Amino acid sequence: MLWRSVVGKLWLTILFLVSVVLTILMVLLLQSFEQFNVSEAESQLVNHANMIASMYESYESKEDALQNISQYGAAFQSDIIIFVEGENVWSSDQLQREALDILFTDQALSQVFSGEKVVTTEGDFPFLSEGEESHSEIMIVGVPLQPTELEDSAVFLYQSLSAIEETSNETKQIIYFSAGIAIILTTIFAFFLSSRITAPLRKMRQVALEVAEGKFKTKVPILTHDEIGQLAIAFNRMGRELNNNIHALNQEKEQLSRILVSMADGVITLNKKGDVVLTNPPADRFIQSWYYEQGMVNEQDKALPEALQSLFQRVVALEKEQFIEYEMQGRSWTILMTPLYDDHDIRGAVAVFRDMTEERRHDKLRKDFIANVSHELRTPISMLQGYSEAIIDDIAGSDEEKKEIAKIIYEESLRMGRLVNELLDLARMEAGHVELKIEPTEVQPFVERIVRKFQGLAREQDVVLELETADVTTIMCDPDRIEQVLTNLLHNAIRHTEKGGNVTLIVRQFAEGLKVDVQDNGSGIPEADLPYVFERFYKADKARTRGRSGTGLGLAIAKNIIEAHQGQISVHSKVNEGTTFSFFIPTKEQNE
Repeated sequence: MLWRSVVGKLWLTILFLVSVVLTILMVLLLQSFEQFNVSEAESQLVNHANMIASMYESYESKEDALQNISQYGAAFQSDIIIFVEGENVWSSDQLQREALDILFTDQALSQVFSGEKVVTTEGDFPFLSEGEESHSEIMIVGVPLQPTELEDSAVFLYQSLSAIEETSNETKQIIYFSAGIAIILTTIFAFFLSSRITAPLRKMRQVALEVAEGKFKTKVPILTHDEIGQLAIAFNRMGRELNNNIHALNQEKEQLSRILVSMADGVITLNKKGDVVLTNPPADRFIQSWYYEQGMVNEQDKALPEALQSLFQRVVALEKEQFIEYEMQGRSWTILMTPLYDDHDIRGAVAVFRDMTEERRHDKLRKDFIANVSHELRTPISMLQGYSEAIIDDIAGSDEEKKEIAKIIYEESLRMGRLVNELLDLARMEAGHVELKIEPTEVQPFVERIVRKFQGLAREQDVVLELETADVTTIMCDPDRIEQVLTNLLHNAIRHTEKGGNVTLIVRQFAEGLKVDVQDNGSGIPEADLPYVFERFYKADKARTRGRSGTGLGLAIAKNIIEAHQGQISVHSKVNEGTTFSFFIPTKEQNE
């Protein structure tokens, strides 16, 4: 609406003020001009009356005087009445007797006959016009006539007030017309002025709306150097500062977002009600796992685990950080929650999740490693100690018994040395200190030699050992390390295959690299044990029957050797059906 805008308000205010001022001036001017017209008419009548009195007194012949007075009176629009000695000697119009008597009876007009002063008055007097009486408002001026010589003599001039009203009406029309022109010009000027003043304000409003939409580079044009121009300069400066602040905030927000996304720990921000406000991907995975465990839909209620809710309640109640460990889906999580403050009031909390599964697993492996090493060393040490005591106590009577005891002590010492060497090799490999002597190796003679080496053991176990090759040529590898891997795999395959079984070494070469399979139809590995076969000291034999069964480090060493060649090793097995160990060594180009 027009009156709600600045243009309308300013326009109407200026128009109202000008209208009030013009109205007051018009009223004052009308009164002033009306009084001026009356005063001017009185002054003219008095002058004419004095002139007529002078003319009457200057002529000796009264007839000549009256004739000249008649001619003089015809020159202006006024009527003349002359009284001499109380008698009406001449008049330009026929008044009723009552009107003539009023000249003597009226208190103001009667003062003229006494020769005291000139009298001016206005009144309603009866006139005869064509035999009919009419009343009219007139102005009468009386001037004494020879007051020292004649009594009751005077000259009266009277004029209808309608002439004065006509003059006043013309003056009013001029004033009204001038006021109308002034109002029109004021309206145009006020509209132009208000539009010119408010045009920069409207532009600022438009720019402010654009700034609210995020267009911070929009500027207000500076057209003047007055207060509005200074306001435009301040607005542009505010826009620049706001743009800089928003840019800095966006950078900080982006930086914080990148930090949260790249964090390995999960972060969840909660408001004062305990609702989730912000999460990062690790925290999302934690919540998804909890949803899955509870059988919930992802967006259902956005609920948190009860342990986390109780932790949040403790944080809010105690206003201190709290720490818990939480097990879920086979993984171990540590949760640290800290309160967030708004001045001095708590406005929420932030929880940091850390997946400690690998750390717990490593702790368990370390403990298992110590237990396994102790267990592995205890048997040969006990045997060495026992047989040494037998020699010291001369329990062995004959030389053959002594040789037998010495042989056992020697074999156990070799076993201990082999265990220690394998532990050292494995430690070096896991530390990344394995040194490979890469050289071109002819595959066919290499695998044939290894198979020949195990033919004797296979015959002793009544196992058929076979070799299958396809398009094998040369491979870049460390032949000693690969022989160590094949030795371990073939030895395990023969040892775990029943009599009459088959062990097959399958070697195939592709453009990408060399693939080797050690396949047997022995007892197989339980499915529950398959994920752990490449761990140190792990054995499918839960009773830990040691004897000649090995140290449990061979497969771990084999895995590290293959991974040092940038390859992969895997196992597939079914109980009572057989096991297949496979490894793949990429070509030198693939390695690079």
